[in-house]
Amino acid sequence: MIYPKIPLAQSIIEILSAKGITNIIISPGSRNAPLTIGFAQNPNFKCYSIADERCAAFFALGIAQQTKKPTAIVCTSGSALLNYYPAVAEAFYSEIPLIVISADRPQSKIDIGDGQTIRQQNVYENHSVFNANLTEEASEENDLKINKAIETAILKKGPVHINAPFEEPLYETTEELSVQPKITNAEPVTILKSIENKDKFASIWNNAKRKLVLVGVNEANVIDKEIIDNLASDPSVVVLTETTSNLHHPNFINSIDTLITPFDDSDFKEFNPEVLVTFGGMVVSKRIKGFLRKYKPEHHWHIDTLRAYDTFGALTKHFEMQPNDFFKDLFSETNFTESDYFKNIDAVYKTRLERRKDYLKKIPFSDFKVFEKVIESLPKNSQLQISNSSAIRYAQLIDIDASIEVFCNRGTSGIDGSTSTAIGAAVANSKQNIFITGDISFLYDSNALWNAYIPKNFKIILINNGGGGIFRILPGHEEKPVFNTYFETSHHLTAEHLAKMYQYNYYVSSDLNSLEENIKALYNQNDAPCILEVFTPTFENDVVLKQYFKELV
Repeated sequence: MIYPKIPLAQSIIEILSAKGITNIIISPGSRNAPLTIGFAQNPNFKCYSIADERCAAFFALGIAQQTKKPTAIVCTSGSALLNYYPAVAEAFYSEIPLIVISADRPQSKIDIGDGQTIRQQNVYENHSVFNANLTEEASEENDLKINKAIETAILKKGPVHINAPFEEPLYETTEELSVQPKITNAEPVTILKSIENKDKFASIWNNAKRKLVLVGVNEANVIDKEIIDNLASDPSVVVLTETTSNLHHPNFINSIDTLITPFDDSDFKEFNPEVLVTFGGMVVSKRIKGFLRKYKPEHHWHIDTLRAYDTFGALTKHFEMQPNDFFKDLFSETNFTESDYFKNIDAVYKTRLERRKDYLKKIPFSDFKVFEKVIESLPKNSQLQISNSSAIRYAQLIDIDASIEVFCNRGTSGIDGSTSTAIGAAVANSKQNIFITGDISFLYDSNALWNAYIPKNFKIILINNGGGGIFRILPGHEEKPVFNTYFETSHHLTAEHLAKMYQYNYYVSSDLNSLEENIKALYNQNDAPCILEVFTPTFENDVVLKQYFKELV
């Protein structure tokens, strides 16, 4: 086997191999040549070459999102590693393990005016769970730092940074290892399976007549059916789920804004829970956050093995447990509480759903209509990736089949790497993958298509409304040049030539008939990745959406 001659590079590669890290995303460069040589010629690794570092990092994020294992990203020195930062922040807040390995100049070359030198050490300090600043020579101290970084990425489910200085020559190779790096075993971590002071919390639960369970970003199939049925059957419990919660039951409310947008103060007071239980990641709905910040519950319990954000300014208890274990233990000591809470809310929600059905029948071709048609066409057991901004908000208003897994970068909620993440997820998952995106997000991350690994059955549904449609929905929108130029980012760009350049099949729709025809064509073509670009009317979309909430009353 061929190894890089530099001992430090050998140590990094051997330790990653011993720790079972297999997916390596490399961005071409010179200073990282020792790592590139070692990873690419070692059969223990599956290497990908992605030139644009921002795309590479989000591509890695998509792989790690699916495999639940750390993915490594490797770059040269200088500005390269700064381009990783958006994905590093997303991984930090979404609890996804990433290993960033940045090649560096020796410290003697920093701050002397040399090219491609920046202060790389601890550059991700605010958004990483561990930073390993290595010295130039291989050593046991370096080995321990590398081990610790990998173990921390796994245990804390987050990004770590290994900064490795290399001196020239960089391209020399050898057939013999010159190091025997130290491999450590992570200390086992005990995750609680039972609730401390269970009697106290069981008593609070049993005595509360209004209990609200709110589920954010969540993995599919991690909550037992018995627990789901218990929550769905308790008359004192209302369960609110988001599109990204991947949690389903006919009694759960899966379009939060459809329920609460028309509420007035008296409705909110009746809905105000005594106990709020949250689990999962970030919540999309601004309205539910606004409601719970104003009408604070007496008790807010968050369940997560790592973190609890005080999103509503009402957090009273963080249970450092898996949600499934929490409910299993709690329900062993609790009973159903007599209450009209679920019955009253469910009656309102069912009325709202009827009005939604009536409204969707009569609206013109628009973003809302397109989302309805696109989502109802999704193949069963497929995987759906959604971009941020208006795309994820529209998706929250439409029912998605329970067999479909849904993902969105809600850690930082940025539009920057949605396409790259979706492609990484498609590479790491054998399911049919569909990505729904808006035009600004798609154009912003168009280098994502500069990728040699995209599965032939990967589908992009691009909804092009001529600008940042989200800003037309938000308060403060005025039809003035400053708005159109600096907020909405009005444009007349299309994906047609990008599709041609990257050899995608390309379909275009601008009315209901062509949309329905091209959706069928999209799923029938699997000889190359596909883009279906749907043009919607810029000036009607926000009117249609705002009228929807008015007609729910």
